[in-house]
Amino acid sequence: MLIARLGAFASRVSSVSPWTNVYGVARTLIALGTLSTLLATGTESLFLPAQGVPDYPKCEGPSAIGIYCVMPAENLGLARLVSILVLLVVASGWRPRYTAIPHWWIAFSFQANVTAPDGGDQITAVMALLMIPIALGDGRTWHWGAAPDRGAPEGRSRGWSLYAWSASVVIRIQVAGLYFQSSVAKLSHTEWADGTSLFYWLRDPYFGAPGWIAPLTDAITRTSYGVIALTWGPLVIEFAMVLGLFAKRSVRPYLLAAGLSLHFFIGLLMGLGSFAFAMFGCLVLLLRPLDEPFGWVDRLAGRWRSTALGQKLARVPAGVRTGAGTVPADPEEAEAPEKQPVPAARNGSRSAVHPATDLAKG
Repeated sequence: MLIARLGAFASRVSSVSPWTNVYGVARTLIALGTLSTLLATGTESLFLPAQGVPDYPKCEGPSAIGIYCVMPAENLGLARLVSILVLLVVASGWRPRYTAIPHWWIAFSFQANVTAPDGGDQITAVMALLMIPIALGDGRTWHWGAAPDRGAPEGRSRGWSLYAWSASVVIRIQVAGLYFQSSVAKLSHTEWADGTSLFYWLRDPYFGAPGWIAPLTDAITRTSYGVIALTWGPLVIEFAMVLGLFAKRSVRPYLLAAGLSLHFFIGLLMGLGSFAFAMFGCLVLLLRPLDEPFGWVDRLAGRWRSTALGQKLARVPAGVRTGAGTVPADPEEAEAPEKQPVPAARNGSRSAVHPATDLAKG
């Protein structure tokens, strides 16, 4: 009985396509974090001897598989260029099935081989790894487009759909755990517990607010209410992100807006741009259901597909197999799958929540 129920549940989950522009937006944001660092930082600044790190790049243990260790030390600049090119392709959304593993390799290499990676680089490597099961089943040309199945996945793609939804659950738990640890661990420090931490951080000569906004932050931190709001506000938002794992769909957009605002201002005030991009992507994966595509992305993708270049790049030769099966010479000639009736909810109304995202809601 239990096995039959699990099988029926897995069948319902896999019947909903996870390959929408939601995880595409997250992939692009996460790739942009590493890409921005590589573009803004010279090779000589990424690989410098430091206390406790006499040799560079760092190639001990698993780090040895990184691109900066595989290529000769005299070619670090070339390895950086290759990394930039790979990340440009990933961020563009082209062929996620084929770029997923290279994305993880580049992200892992950066956080493992450079002298001073930050937390955002480590998060990026983990997220790139966890998104591989989603991307490997994605047969689209661009991760911005509609699902290749034109409806419910069928055949082999049902299995990939189940893998993808399972990976999305793991990702959501991972991100929620990250925010839980971040919010709770801060309370073990006196400055965070008493609400004064941001007074010191924003006035620090090295890590504080940039000069153009320092007069404003100094004015705010001169008052006790301002300091407390700036210190405890982020803790409240971080813990709210944890609750997003269980929140209703109607609540998640507000949580997403709060989380994006938090990391935008962290990046702005503390110069942690790559960290902000990584967390933007994490928030999308945590709080935006995969089966609810962004409408504005659909509109932009439609405009791109209408261009000559978009039509050329999106063309798939006849007979090529994707996650949805064999692609016809002209996608417009493909027959749409027969529409299936939508089961009614128990209260008699149409259900607005897919079974797959019931699973993703935890």
